[in-house]
Amino acid sequence: MKKTVLHATAATLAMLLIASFWTSTLVSELFLDKASVAVVKHVIATYGLASLAALMAITGSTGFMLGNNRKGRLIEDKKNRMRIIGTNGVLIMIPAAIFLNGKAAAGSFDTWFYVVQAVELIAGLVQLTLLGKNFRAGLRLSGRGRMTTAK
Repeated sequence: MKKTVLHATAATLAMLLIASFWTSTLVSELFLDKASVAVVKHVIATYGLASLAALMAITGSTGFMLGNNRKGRLIEDKKNRMRIIGTNGVLIMIPAAIFLNGKAAAGSFDTWFYVVQAVELIAGLVQLTLLGKNFRAGLRLSGRGRMTTAK
């Protein structure tokens, strides 16, 4: 029971954190000045990444423990999505956040900044989509979600 609550809490907080990164990035880019964009990038890179890494580690380790003795398509699908989420995070999201923070701190809002920003926003949507699918699968596995039947 404790692992289940910890897993659900960490996963929910990670998803909310990613959503807040995504939203704050989009809002600052569209409606605020360059100094505000730099602050958002700084907060994400210096505080957000560490928090998100800890939450994802907790989510992954507790998920592994909870699913270790279980079989089935929902478990396998969750595991496969987590591999993509982890790879996306390590290869795209983290380097992009660090790069964008450095560029914003230097006031260098050039083409590369906006290309990487677009990639980061797209990768963030992928993360949120996959985490959302895992969230629904987790609810089904715990007996709290609706099971749909084929018609």
